[in-house]
Amino acid sequence: MQVDQFTYGAVTPILSYGLSVLGSLLGLVGTARARELADGGRRARWLILAACSIGGTGIWSMHFMAMLGFTLTGQAPIRFDLGITMASLLTAVVVVAIGLFIVGYGKPNVFKILAAGLFTGVGVAGMHYSGMAAMEIPGRVTYDTNLVVASVVIAVVAATVALWFTVTIKKPVALTVAALIMGLAVNGMHFTGMFALKVVAPEPQPQSGILGSLLLGPIVIFTVAVIIVLLASLLNRGADADAGDPTIKIFQPPAEANGSAGSAGPVPPTAPRQRTSAAAFQRRNR
Repeated sequence: MQVDQFTYGAVTPILSYGLSVLGSLLGLVGTARARELADGGRRARWLILAACSIGGTGIWSMHFMAMLGFTLTGQAPIRFDLGITMASLLTAVVVVAIGLFIVGYGKPNVFKILAAGLFTGVGVAGMHYSGMAAMEIPGRVTYDTNLVVASVVIAVVAATVALWFTVTIKKPVALTVAALIMGLAVNGMHFTGMFALKVVAPEPQPQSGILGSLLLGPIVIFTVAVIIVLLASLLNRGADADAGDPTIKIFQPPAEANGSAGSAGPVPPTAPRQRTSAAAFQRRNR
């Protein structure tokens, strides 16, 4: 049975890459903010937001956007099991959150990054293949073992590099470049795994799942919600103003910074001299 990964041409891979870059960028900005916070509770909230951005938008939304281009020639559109699909979303967010919490607390080191990268990468690969298992394919499915192994290796390497980015990069240009690299890695893992799938014999199945096109709405809503929450948090400078976070400078107008710095000026040097002169005058007139 003929498999087509790009039914709509370049539309789905371009959109999937854009989602992965956007989610990675916002997640990296969130982790950069979290690193500068001494308060454990606020740091945890930022890491959770970053996990929703990277795991939910950068990985899961990208994954299903790309899967919308997957069809079988001469067959009805692919349907998805809703329960497995939602479980794959939860898996993506949770495994990324655990990885971020491992490297986000305490002093980062090579062992922590490697261990977190291995756990997160295997978890992301599990999310990917559970998402593929959600497809109700009318045929017997097999996988190319070499490509499956390659996709897992890519996932582990990509997760390790991403976690290293989260503890080392702060500058906006570097964050953008890192997000572009992460987008390439996530898409590379996805399409490697998709090309491992082979449908070798047609087996009619009852169409009980939901159409892939119906996932567009939830994907858009989830992505927009994550973007709004992260941007609103970044623009709310007051809560973290005492943290010395360099990302605040990206969003803080120079006039505001100058105004706060100039509000408390030095004591005029003439005041002590005036008090000294008064005391000397009293002594002279005793």
